Amino acid sequence: MTLGIVLAVTGASLSVILAGIGSIIGVGLAGQASAGITSEEPDKFGKVLLLEALPGTQGIYGFLGTFWVIMKIQLLSGGVQLDVNTGLAILLACLPVALCGLFSGIYQGKVSVAGMNIVSKQPGDSGKAIILAVMVETYAVLGLLATILLINGIQV
Repeated sequence: MTLGIVLAVTGASLSVILAGIGSIIGVGLAGQASAGITSEEPDKFGKVLLLEALPGTQGIYGFLGTFWVIMKIQLLSGGVQLDVNTGLAILLACLPVALCGLFSGIYQGKVSVAGMNIVSKQPGDSGKAIILAVMVETYAVLGLLATILLINGIQV
């Protein structure tokens, strides 16, 4: 295995690991808050469930970044020969989804918790809580888009 492949696989791994960590933390924070709300008001489970699930999307975006690299370097069919510069370029191309996923997952979890406070006091305003949490999602989507565009622009 060449150093170029190792660098590309490192980038792919960072995509899924860092974005996954963001989702783990975000969903964990939101899950703790939703457990407290539903223990007191079980009828609000459906409304808080969506807010808990939202920070989980960053892990999916990280996986998509990883998948994009795997397809680009044809890793499942033996891989292509990559020089160090190309491998490094792929690693760097993975950073937008990795870092945006990490931070947006955490902060979306925090906004989801705040949104659950809205739901617990004003159940009719759950749409507002969801919109607030989705605003953070925008940056994870932009990170994924940047990673896809950068990977597509690299010649292998």
